[in-house]
Amino acid sequence: MSEKTYSTEKTTKTPFMNFDSSTGTFEVKGKSVPENSIIFYKPLFIWLDNYALNPAPKTVLNVQFDYFNTSSSKCIVDLFKRMEQISKSGKGEAIINWQYYNQDDDMLEAGEDYQSIIKVPFNLVSFTK
Repeated sequence: MSEKTYSTEKTTKTPFMNFDSSTGTFEVKGKSVPENSIIFYKPLFIWLDNYALNPAPKTVLNVQFDYFNTSSSKCIVDLFKRMEQISKSGKGEAIINWQYYNQDDDMLEAGEDYQSIIKVPFNLVSFTK
């Protein structure tokens, strides 16, 4: 893993993540139920804090969770807050795309909840399997 990217492979308890600073395209996909969410997400947050010092002109975060637990939800908010900071800094634009299976009302509702508290463009994007 280089400074330009941050990535993790998907496991049965953690999502696939690929954050590429050269394109400003970020992706989180899968299930998030790690033993300790704070420990799992901390390296990503350190990477993002460094990225935010000199972000791409446009940063797009695509998020597609199958499921996440309560402790992960706090980390998800922290992730979204970092996207807000990129936007607030005036150094770049930040957009979040919350992708959810069109029959998963729980993920739609979670996306709506996040959308109501996050102050960057936050799109709810449904898909079919």
